[in-house]
Amino acid sequence: MSEIIIKNARKEYNGNAVIEDLSVTIPNGTLFTLLGPSGCGKTTLLRMIAGFNSIEGGDFYFDDMRINDRDPSKRNIGMVFQNYAIFPHLTVRENVEFGLKQRKLSKEEIKRNADKYLKLMQIDEYQDRKPENLSGGQQQRVALARALAINPGVLLMDEPLSNLDAKLRIDMRQAIREIQREVGITTVYVTHDQEEAMAISDQIAVMKGGVIQQIGQPKELYHRPSNEFVSTFIGRTNIIDGELVHIEGIAHLRFSNGYTLPFPALNNQVEQNVRVSIRPEEFVRTDEKTDFEATIQDSIYLGLNTEYYLDLGFGSRVQLSEESTFHENLNPGDRVYLKVNTEKINVFTAGGERNLLGVS
Repeated sequence: MSEIIIKNARKEYNGNAVIEDLSVTIPNGTLFTLLGPSGCGKTTLLRMIAGFNSIEGGDFYFDDMRINDRDPSKRNIGMVFQNYAIFPHLTVRENVEFGLKQRKLSKEEIKRNADKYLKLMQIDEYQDRKPENLSGGQQQRVALARALAINPGVLLMDEPLSNLDAKLRIDMRQAIREIQREVGITTVYVTHDQEEAMAISDQIAVMKGGVIQQIGQPKELYHRPSNEFVSTFIGRTNIIDGELVHIEGIAHLRFSNGYTLPFPALNNQVEQNVRVSIRPEEFVRTDEKTDFEATIQDSIYLGLNTEYYLDLGFGSRVQLSEESTFHENLNPGDRVYLKVNTEKINVFTAGGERNLLGVS
């Protein structure tokens, strides 16, 4: 197991920098996820760690060992790919033993390590099958067992679940989380699926345009995103234009219909235009007549929850999420009153680049 330290990384394609100056430390034994949209640089960075991409600048370390010029085979990494990359002509056991044989271990060590990970990944009963006779989830377990069997210092996973169906993805991400905790290996996991990242990660780095926007635990990123991009990429949120004003020394959020919401957490900020982020579940319907009066535009029943789309007068298609009830039936055009949990609101600068609540 290794701590991964990246200092001032730079990656260029045809003279253009896709990663310009990136630094990050990935703690020993953590499951660290690189999350972002397609083209943000997450897979490029993973491949730089693996040694599959050249490094045009900066330094990469596993603990105190600089790995920039080390051949991929000398970096002691395990790799799990999106397309599994297991050998179709070998049995499950032979696939798991492949890396062990490459390291010229004794027959006893090869069998012992293979047995351990065949059992850990719950594929020992399939050990004599060829990959063509396995499901997608079983093939992915073979790929993971093969990567772990060599006892690498670092495990790298590139979109490993993207080829699986929705239910199998949920099952496999839980298996990966449990196995990573049991083995305790430093793992770098790449995905564009924010729900997947939230479910499995110790820490997440949200990337955009080759730049890390924020690093934190899933709960931190969800409740206190550093900027508007993180707020909209992690989960769902309503972004509403507003103005930060001071009334009798107390900060308020003023919306376009004139409604003002006391917000003393920003008493130390100057008056300015802002972008207000309110998660759908932070709106709460009430029987009391409040200044948050809304008109139902549409609804979607999802079993446990119902999603409503509202017109607030200062924001259209605003989302409200609440637990479904059997008897209630709100229709387009119905009027409702709302309260909002101000402790969970985030307020960004007018350009969305910074959270005024102090997240760095």
